Amino acid sequence: MAKQRLYLGRAWYAIHVVVGFEEIVADAIMKRAEAYDMRDKIFNVLVPKEKVWEIRGGKRELVEKKIYPGYVFADMIITDETWYLVRNTPKVTGFLGAGTTPMPIDQKEIEEILKRMKPEEPHIETDIKENDLVEITQGVFKGMQGKVIEVDREKGRLKVMISVFNRETPVEVDILQVKKL
Repeated sequence: MAKQRLYLGRAWYAIHVVVGFEEIVADAIMKRAEAYDMRDKIFNVLVPKEKVWEIRGGKRELVEKKIYPGYVFADMIITDETWYLVRNTPKVTGFLGAGTTPMPIDQKEIEEILKRMKPEEPHIETDIKENDLVEITQGVFKGMQGKVIEVDREKGRLKVMISVFNRETPVEVDILQVKKL
């Protein structure tokens, strides 16, 4: 019985890779596609990332985080040759799919991923409003609870009334440094 030839149309496919090697694998796949003259079948490889705010050392920093650690996405036509090229790229562990047959990613999912990757200034979404009770989770006042007296959404800051030495004291904290009670 002859082996069935693999051929799927052009689509986006998820490729599972060793975590931490996503950019290296994406670059290697594109270089191998060039070297083996398969740029007409492997069009693009991307590592989905988004910019998010994090608190580091008490300061807010904009950092880039992988949306799907351990995966790269390839816009390609699957043939036996392209499957073999990608599958045998160092640090690739396989395609997302059943057995050895890759499953294409739904176009709406890819559009959502691409939308998340847009280089817009990330907005801090919060449902915290004035008079809410919050607990400070980071910084000098960590563990203290208080009532929100002011919300500055543009700057991502809150004024919280806390009790320090039995005196009501307003403190300014980053929205990311509190949790709603």
